[in-house]
Amino acid sequence: MTVEAMPRTGSARGHDGGSRPKPIQRRPVAIDLFAGAGGLSVGLEQAGFDVVASVEYDPIHAAVHAYNFPRTTVLCADITSVSADTIRDAVRCGIEAHGQDLSQWDGRVDLVAGGPPCQGFSTIGKRLLDDTRNRLVFQFYRIVNELRPRYFLMENVPGMLAGGHKSAILDRLIEEFRAIGYSVVEPPRILKAAEYGVPQDRRRLIVLGAAEGLTLPAYPRPRVRPRAKNATTRPISQEPWTGDLPIGPSVLDAIGDLPDVDAFASLAQSDETVLLPSQIAAMDKATSDYAARLRGREVDPDDYSHPRSWDPSRLTSSMRTVHTELSVRRFGATKPGEIEPISRFYRLTADGLCNTIRAGTGSEHGAYTSPRPIHPIRPRVLTVREAARLHSFPDWFRLHRTKWHGFRQVGNAVPPLLARAVGAEIMASLGIEPTQPTEVLPMGDPALLTMVMSAAREHFDADAAGIPARRTRPTSANSLPIWGPNG
Repeated sequence: MTVEAMPRTGSARGHDGGSRPKPIQRRPVAIDLFAGAGGLSVGLEQAGFDVVASVEYDPIHAAVHAYNFPRTTVLCADITSVSADTIRDAVRCGIEAHGQDLSQWDGRVDLVAGGPPCQGFSTIGKRLLDDTRNRLVFQFYRIVNELRPRYFLMENVPGMLAGGHKSAILDRLIEEFRAIGYSVVEPPRILKAAEYGVPQDRRRLIVLGAAEGLTLPAYPRPRVRPRAKNATTRPISQEPWTGDLPIGPSVLDAIGDLPDVDAFASLAQSDETVLLPSQIAAMDKATSDYAARLRGREVDPDDYSHPRSWDPSRLTSSMRTVHTELSVRRFGATKPGEIEPISRFYRLTADGLCNTIRAGTGSEHGAYTSPRPIHPIRPRVLTVREAARLHSFPDWFRLHRTKWHGFRQVGNAVPPLLARAVGAEIMASLGIEPTQPTEVLPMGDPALLTMVMSAAREHFDADAAGIPARRTRPTSANSLPIWGPNG
C-alpha cells in the first residue's frame, strides 16, 4: 500500500498579516513532550512533520506510543529529569530512523509540542494553584529554552484560563517565553475540536510561539460547522457562522459502520477479532466519508502521515464490556441525550456530538475511571475503538489491550484532526510544502499493547527514570532510558 505525493498549491498569510515564505519541500522534525499514546503526534505527522522523539512518563503509554510510531525514539522518563542533551541524542536517532540525512540537518528542531498534565487546571473539582502537576508547564518552557526550536505548541485544558490561573501561571509562562526571545500568538485561544471535524464536544487551550524573526502562525480557521451535542433538539450549532462550511460528522458517522461487538464471543476475552468478508462488506455499505478515511478506504488529501502496515480485516481495540441484565435495561431505557440516573453515564445522540471523553486518573492518583458514554443505539457503553473513532484516531492506531488503559489513552489525547489543523498552520509559517511519504511502515511489537506496568517499566529500564510508584531513587539526566527503533 503506497500513496503518491500530493503537492499543494496556493499561498497563505501569517498571523501578523505578512506573506509567508515561498514553500520549500522537506519533512520538518518535531518533538512530542508529555506524549501519552500519541494523539498529538498523529495529527502533527498528518500535517507533514516527522515526530522523531517523544517523552512520556507512564511506561504503559510509552509502550503504546512506541508500537504506533516505530521510528520515533521514545524516552520513558520523568520530564524533570530529562536534559536537553538527552533529547538531542534522541532526535538524532529519530531523524536517521525516519530516513533523513543527518548530515543535512542544521541541528535545530522545527517544533516542540506537548500538553503538560492538566488535572491541576481542570474545572472539574478543585483548581489548585499548588498542584505539583501545574509546575510541569514550566518544564515545557525549560525544554523550549534549552533546545531553542523554531516553533512551540502547548495545549492544555480551557481551565488554564480560568480564575487566578491566567494571571498566576499562563501570564507568567508567556512572559518567560518572551524573555528568551519567543513571540507568542496573543491571546491564547480555546479551540473547539468539533470545528475541525472531530465529532466530539471537546475544547483545548492552544498556545503558539515562534522564535525571533520567524512568522507567527495563525490559529486555524474552522473546517466544518459542528453539530450540537444533543441534535434531537438542535441539529446543528446555534452559534452564528459566516461562509459556507459543511456540517461536521455526527456520532453515527463515526461509529455507525462498526459491527456489534456483542455478536463476537471472542471479544469477551480479547480486544481484536478477524472479520468475515460479509461483515467487512456490511461495514463498507454503512460507512460515512468520515469513517472511510479513518478506515483507509478513502484517501484523505490532507493527510501526510507515513502509511502503516496493518490489517483492515481485523477489528481491534474492541473488547466487550459485560453488563448486568439490570444495567442493560437501565441503559436501554435512557433516552439519547439524557444521563442514566444510577451510573450517571450520558447516552449519546446518533445525529449529535459525543460529550467530552475523559481519561480518569492513573494509579498514582487513585485510579479513578471516568464515566463512559452509552452507545446511541445499543444498551452498552462504548468500546475503546468507538471512543477512538469519536476522537478522530485512524483505525491503524492501536490502544492498550485493556479497556481501562485504552480509555485513559484516548481521553488524555489531543484529537488528531485538531492537532493536524494547528500543525498545518505551523507548517505554512515554516514555509514548508508538506510531502507524502510512500514507504509503508511496519507497526511495533504487539507485545507492547499488552504489557502490565511492571513489564513496561522493565522494557524501558524505567526504574532509573522516576516512573510511577518508583520515585524515591535519585536519577541521572545522562543515564535516562530511551527506546529507539532498534531497541
